[in-house]
Amino acid sequence: VHRESAVHNAEITAVCDVWSVNRNAAVERVRSWWGKQPFAASRFEEVVARPDVDAVIIATPDFWHMPITIAALKAGKDVYVEKPMAIRVDEANEALHLAREMHRIVQVGTQRRSDGALKATGKVYQSGVLGPVSRVTSTVRFNHARWQRSTANCKPADVDWEAYLTGREKRAFDPRLLREWQLFGLCTNGLAGLWMPHLVDLLHMVTGAAYPVSAVSHGGVFVWKDGRETPDTFSTVLEYSEGFLFDWTMDLAVAAGGLTFNAYGTGATLDVQNALLIREPRSKQTAPEKIEPEPSESHMGNWLGCIRSRQRPSADIQYGHQHAIATIMAHEALKSGRRQRWDAVRQQIIAG
Repeated sequence: VHRESAVHNAEITAVCDVWSVNRNAAVERVRSWWGKQPFAASRFEEVVARPDVDAVIIATPDFWHMPITIAALKAGKDVYVEKPMAIRVDEANEALHLAREMHRIVQVGTQRRSDGALKATGKVYQSGVLGPVSRVTSTVRFNHARWQRSTANCKPADVDWEAYLTGREKRAFDPRLLREWQLFGLCTNGLAGLWMPHLVDLLHMVTGAAYPVSAVSHGGVFVWKDGRETPDTFSTVLEYSEGFLFDWTMDLAVAAGGLTFNAYGTGATLDVQNALLIREPRSKQTAPEKIEPEPSESHMGNWLGCIRSRQRPSADIQYGHQHAIATIMAHEALKSGRRQRWDAVRQQIIAG
């Protein structure tokens, strides 16, 4: 917001965090940017009730994305919410309904939709040059503990623990639940929720598909024996009615890291991540063709501009709902050990 404030005449007037250390740091940062003392609270209800707040940015652990979004929409606020949009189907459905009913602008933090190179690859896919596509494959791999954070300065007296666990199973104060929340099922759907939204949303953007028909998954904790409840290794396969499979794998303990995203057709392969078109057949393969990128834009700036124009943003809540359903299906398939299906009529995920 600070980088876009001059263009869009926006400023931060309030900050909220259950941990006073983070909250106080945010207050000082905002004051340095705008020279004003922002309102500060540990409970989001106080922020969304304020008349000087037109819109809210939600960058919390995953399990708070939808409760805050829903409260903000009911209060008539526009919303920017980080991915995954939701980790529960009922909350995803309610938020989508409210956003349309209240005519609110909701941008989801799947910023690849603002990337010009990726948008250009989508147009190549839509041109039909690949021929029939039967499989799209993506992998994410790294081998460093990027989730690890120190808990040394996270003290019970500094945390509104009751607010943090509102609506969830009550637990004694545990600083890891706040600082390393990515490891715990209370807070997240694991790799399916933490990383998969970016890639399955990219799948939807490039192919034009919306919701998977079914999902199967496998995974577990094979390397990082650090008390985590969420997998360090995960694979899922989604079936789409458009006639292809999307398989996505993530590993947290692979030395040869990186990200891949390829769509395989009968006539060509599209390397989405590197914006390359690879002609077939392989026996006569020529050098990959570089796809000319379109201009990129600020994802936050797009949202702020749409607050003014009342146009739907690049990562509208409809797209967020789509990636939420796909990632929840993948997570439920892992948790249950059963294939999960999307019932578009009843707006429910069913097993079998």
